[in-house]
Amino acid sequence: MSIVTSPPATPSEAELEAIAALAETAVARITAARSDVSRIIFGQEKVVLQTLVTVLAGGHGLLVGVPGLAKTKLVETLGTVLGLHAQRIQFTPDLLPSDILGSEVMEQAADGTRAFRFLRGPVFSQLLMADEINRASPRTQSALLQAMQEYHVTIAGQSHDLPRPFHVLATQNPLEQEGTYPLPEAQLDRFLMQIDVHYPDLEAERRILLETTGARQATPQTAMSPDELVKYQQLVRQMPVGEKVIDSILKLVRGARPDERDGDDSLKKLIAWGPGPRASQALMLTVRARALVEGRLAPSLDDVLALAEPVLQHRMALTFAARADGYTVRDVIRRVKETLA
Repeated sequence: MSIVTSPPATPSEAELEAIAALAETAVARITAARSDVSRIIFGQEKVVLQTLVTVLAGGHGLLVGVPGLAKTKLVETLGTVLGLHAQRIQFTPDLLPSDILGSEVMEQAADGTRAFRFLRGPVFSQLLMADEINRASPRTQSALLQAMQEYHVTIAGQSHDLPRPFHVLATQNPLEQEGTYPLPEAQLDRFLMQIDVHYPDLEAERRILLETTGARQATPQTAMSPDELVKYQQLVRQMPVGEKVIDSILKLVRGARPDERDGDDSLKKLIAWGPGPRASQALMLTVRARALVEGRLAPSLDDVLALAEPVLQHRMALTFAARADGYTVRDVIRRVKETLA
C-alpha cells in the first residue's frame, strides 16, 4: 500500500508579509546580539556566525579546536547575550550519567515518612556546554545523546522534560587523544554542525592582548530573551527556500555518498560512507538561519556552499586508500562543492 503525500502549501501573500515583518525585527535583534558577542570574542567572526546559525536553526554544535581559542568564553558569552540559562560540564573519564542527568535521593520528612526526590543535573539548562566531550565514557555519552535527540531524560522510569530552548555546544580537542573515547557516528550525527576554531590573525591577536590584559574588560549584555529566540527559531522554519537552493542541497549531499549512481566515480571511490538525510535537513535549516543572520529573507546558493563543510565533515568518512593517499574530508567536500558551480 503506497502512501500519497501532498507537497507543502505555498505561503499566501499575507503570510509572506507577516514573515517579512517579523524577519525585519529579528534581523535587528540578531545583529545586536552578534555585535555584542564580537565585543568579547575577537578574531573569530566566522565561528561566531556559525554558532549563532546553529542556535537559530534549533540545533547543537561541536566546537573543535586546540585549547586557548576562547571556545568556553564564546559559549558563556552567547548564553548571556541570548538570555539563556547556561551551565557547564567538564567531561572526564570518571564522569557518570547521573552527574549529567541528575539522580534520586531518599529524604525523610518531619513525620518520619520517607520518599524519593529527584535532584536535577546540569543538563536541565537552556544552553549546556559540554567541555571536552570526547573524554567521557560511551555510557555517559549515550546519556547525553538521549537528551540531545529527544529533549527529555528518563530517571527511574520517569520522563523529565528539558527546558526549551535546549542547546548543547560541545568542545573537542583535536590534538590530545590519549585517554579519550571517540564520539560514535550516531552521536556525531546529532550535532547540526562541526565548527572548526582556528588561530586568530595578527591584528585580532594584537587586540586580544590589549583588551584582555588590562584592568577593565568588556562584559556581555543581554540582547534578547529565550522567548524571542524560540520565536525566531520558528521564523527560520517559515522562511521560503527556492527550488534551485533545494536542488543544490540534494545534489551536494547525494554527491557525497559512495553508492549514488550519478556523479564522479573517481570521487566516490574515496568515500567509505556518506551523509544521510539528516544532513539535508541540517542544510535546509542552517541556510535559512544564515540568510537571516546576514539580513536576508531567503537563502541562496552561497549559503549552501558556505555551510557545506561544517554540516557534512562529521557525517562522512574516507576509505583507507584515500587517507593513505593524503586526502582529507575537506578535500572531498571541496570537490563535491565544485559540481554545484
